[in-house]
Amino acid sequence: MTIPFLDLGAAYHELKTEIDTAIHRVLDSGWYILGLEVEAFEAEWANYCSANHSVSLANGLDALILALRALDIGPGDEVIVPSNTYIATWLAVTAVGARPVPVEPDPTSHNIDPTRIAAAITPRTRALLPVHLYGQPADLDPILLVARQHNLLVIEDAAQAHGARYKGRRIGAHGDVVCWSFYPGKNLGALGDGGAVTTNNSDLADRIRVLSNYGSRIKYVNELKGVNSRLDPIQAAVLRTKLVHLDAWTNRRRVIAAAYNEGLKDSGLILPHVPDWADPAWHLYVIRSSDRDGLQKRLNAAGISTLIHYPIPPHMQDAYADLGIAPNDMPLARQLASDVLSLPIGPQLPLTDADRVINLVSLAAQ
Repeated sequence: MTIPFLDLGAAYHELKTEIDTAIHRVLDSGWYILGLEVEAFEAEWANYCSANHSVSLANGLDALILALRALDIGPGDEVIVPSNTYIATWLAVTAVGARPVPVEPDPTSHNIDPTRIAAAITPRTRALLPVHLYGQPADLDPILLVARQHNLLVIEDAAQAHGARYKGRRIGAHGDVVCWSFYPGKNLGALGDGGAVTTNNSDLADRIRVLSNYGSRIKYVNELKGVNSRLDPIQAAVLRTKLVHLDAWTNRRRVIAAAYNEGLKDSGLILPHVPDWADPAWHLYVIRSSDRDGLQKRLNAAGISTLIHYPIPPHMQDAYADLGIAPNDMPLARQLASDVLSLPIGPQLPLTDADRVINLVSLAAQ
């Protein structure tokens, strides 16, 4: 019996009647770009995130790029990013012509280490771009403090953190702007691509909205050089349906994570560390092993699907060879890339399957 890493089909079938009804509502409306369905989702998502505004977009990368553009970050500017993250974080910075400046992670959380940020700031630094990796909140208070001390902007990459809480407050409006992805595999996932930003800054929200719609707020009147990055109303309807269930599905993830924590505590593997102030969304459950590749092969042979998040750090990708960062310049990111392994986790994973994962991981780790 194979245990998939994430069963998206099961997620759809659990809500099939609700999702199908929502899709047909859009089809019957005859309105297929923007409109009331998208506006309703934006209002509901902003409310969920305790933010004043939400602007929906075509995908998570666009959310990062348009946030940077709306804040006038571009050529000649530097943006501090984690060395340990998915490459989209870096791609957004270079897409606007700025330079990503990587900072190493805290090895216990895998998130950017706030104590290392100040040393990376230069006169060209304009913003900090922390990532809430794996659904684990970054330590925002010291990040926001150093940003205030140096008059810097804070743009949060929350692509994996739907429903996560930092010191009791949901991720969504701590920094200047928070960027989201609704890729199908996310905790709140569409049936295709989707993204959004949340913010308490009304002017910033308005600017991102205009940029996302050809630079226009009135048809055929273009005040900015914009792009076409709009959330499809069908995807908005799907997201509205799933949002109602997000907290319940997050709680299921927490139950599985707790089972893994207990069942694997004597396995010899390095398990996720959760600070007292964090309430993760458990987008991923990431372990570390000095024999990661061997462990993955043994689990695959036993029918357990796993993934590596991420096998090559951004600074070691050919795409960023021009930055001149040597592989060993970011030793922590490089080490994590060789050690980390993500186990199956998702709201549709039966606890019996989680128990089987625990037993097989324990055996494979010996």
